[in-house]
Formats: sequence, structure tokens, C-alpha cells
Amino acid sequence: MELSESNQAIPKQNDMVASVRSSSDVHVLSVWGKVIVLVGTVHVSQESADLVRNVIEEEKPDGVCVELDARRFEALSQRRKWESLDLKEVIRKKQLSTLLVNLLLASYQKRLGAQLGVLPGTEMLEAITVSKKINIPIFLCDRDVRVTMRRAWRSTSFIKKSILVSSLMLSVFDTEPVTKESLQNLKKQDVLSEMMQELGNEMPTLKEVLIDERDQYLAEKILQADGEKVVAVVGAGHVEGMKSVLQQTQRLDITLLDVIPPVSPAWKWVGWSIPAIVVGSIALIGYQRGIGAAGENALFWILANGIPSGIGALLAFAHPLTVLVAFAGAPFTSLTPVIGVGYVTAFVQAYVRPPVVREFQSVAEDIAILGQWWQSRLLRIFLAFLLPTIGSVIGTWVGGTRIVSNLF
Repeated sequence: MELSESNQAIPKQNDMVASVRSSSDVHVLSVWGKVIVLVGTVHVSQESADLVRNVIEEEKPDGVCVELDARRFEALSQRRKWESLDLKEVIRKKQLSTLLVNLLLASYQKRLGAQLGVLPGTEMLEAITVSKKINIPIFLCDRDVRVTMRRAWRSTSFIKKSILVSSLMLSVFDTEPVTKESLQNLKKQDVLSEMMQELGNEMPTLKEVLIDERDQYLAEKILQADGEKVVAVVGAGHVEGMKSVLQQTQRLDITLLDVIPPVSPAWKWVGWSIPAIVVGSIALIGYQRGIGAAGENALFWILANGIPSGIGALLAFAHPLTVLVAFAGAPFTSLTPVIGVGYVTAFVQAYVRPPVVREFQSVAEDIAILGQWWQSRLLRIFLAFLLPTIGSVIGTWVGGTRIVSNLF
């Protein structure tokens, strides 16, 4: 495998864009002194896999670019499964939300593939296999999926994050079979695009990160690939955007698209303001009415946070130690934005009830079955993360409102 990481000096356009000729799924562009054969595919279509094989064999390009990053390339080429994950490390790095979104996407894609009799990513595997067979270099042209997900997460408000996760959950649990008409619609957009279509107007920043930025990234990486003729295999939803980028009169600097934006300082102020208000209110109550009144309000805060968070852990059928940690930890984690109680309870649950290998192997199927969330140790960890968190949020609102109201 070869992969160009360099950013070449940006040449002047002149006559670099010579021509564009297209069929329904194959688009040939002569741009920037390079011939690019852009193949738009469906990630769960055998027809797309056959098309990719035929195009590569017929064109015999100098290189083949695929819409994969290093992690997804490894997963496809080596059949690496979810069981290779270090779940405790994921929790320690506070990446459990990102992992859940990735699992939901993988499950949705796998369900489509199962109904159509094709594994997700078959066309990418075909491109890799054919290229290796005839000794054509492979270039990985997509952005690291972790960067994409984190940029998307950081660009989305809390309310819209909730809408996003809810929509993903509904898509996963949707058992309506895929029809030929649906498959034709999928050819117009990749899976991420298809899932985001209805949310696009409400979440323009999310579409920008998941689709528009990746159009730019993919296009520039293809231009950086070695060789005068390159076949690029990408999801059909990226084709029009990439064609537009490739035909621009200026090359793009995509280094900024690899940067994960920091959390806004305003959110840090908001995060610390809640505990400051609560603790300050309790202290002021103690000053005005005595230590007994302060103690009563502090106890109310503990119970208001601990009880709903503990109930959340109970509803998750979590281990008794996890329930105890949810109850004891929520009142304190609610007073710091550094870590939420959900990450603490998820870590404890993963420690005392670690998932077994077969659950990692079947997680993409299990996640689409509601009952399996309580049967699978792996999915129960996600419940032990989500439900105590929801309980703590409720408790913080109830407890904080009551304590502040007692000042007056």
C-alpha cells in the first residue's frame, strides 16, 4: 500500500482542466495534468463491486484511490473485528459516545448488506483485491474516521446531538426491507448522506463535516496520489461534490480539515458555572440560616442526583456495584464538567462484567435488536453509560432549581 501525505506546491490552473466525460456511475476527468476515473458506488451493492473490478481491469491505472482511511482499510483487508477494541481505554479517553455512533452506523450498513446479500464495503475490498492482483498501488484518500466523528460531534449542539443519536437509533431499529427503488436512491448518496438527508436543513454544520469537508479532502488526496491516471472508488453521494472541487481553479489546503476544534471557552464557563452556583447557593444558605439549613440542601442535592442516576443503572440491569457507584458518584460528578457519571459507571460495569468475545463479533447485529441491549454484556455497558447520565442530568436540574429557589 502507498499513501501520499505531502501537500504539493499549488500550481497555476492554465489548461489543467481539460475535459469531463461521464456515464451514470463512472466519470472521467482530465484535471491538473492527471486523468481521474471517478467511480461512484453503493457500499452494499454487488453491482458496484463488479463495476469497480471491470473499471480497474480495463483502465489499468497508475494507482487506485479508495474512500478509506488507515483504520477502515485494516478492518476490511484483515477482517479485523470489533473485538480488537480496548473498551476500557475507549472509556478512559471519553470516546464512548463516538464508538456508539460508529456501531450504530455499522449496524445500519450491515443490515442493508444482509438484505441485499452483500457485505458492507464489498466494492472497496474488490478494488483492493484487484489492485493487488495486478500490482497497482493503493492510496487511502479518506480522512481518519475518528477526526470526522469528533469534528462532527464538536460542531453540533447538545440538542442536535440528541436528535442525531435518536435518528440513528430509529434507523437501526427500522426493519422495513430495502427495495430496488431504495437501492437506486442509495446510488445517489452514500450511507452517511442517506441517514443525514432529513436532518440536513436542521444541521447544516453536520452535513458540512460529514459530506462537504470529505468531498474536499477526498478530491485533494486523489490529486496528491502518484501517477498520471488514477481510478478513485468513492461513495456515489460524494461524486458531484468532488467533481466540483476537482474542477476548481485553485488547489485546496486540507491541513485544517484534520484539526479537531477545541471546546469553546464559553462551554467551559457554562460547565463550571453550574457547580459554582450550586455550591455558592448552599454556602449562602448556610451563612443566612445556619449550618443545619445548608446540610439539608446538600443532602437534597445528593439524593436528587444519586437516586435518578442509581435508578438509571438499575434500569440498565447493571451490576450492583455499578448501581452503587451511580448513586454515590452522580452528586459529585455533577459538580465538575471534567467527567460525567456515565463514564464512571460504564468503566465499572466493563470491569466487573467484561464483554465476551462473541458479543464483539455479533454487536453489529445485536445492536439492532432492542432486547439484546439488556442481554449482551457489551451493550449493557452502553446502557450503564446512557441511563445513569440521563438520571444525573434530571437530578442536576431538579436539585439545582430547588437549592437556588431556597435562597429567596
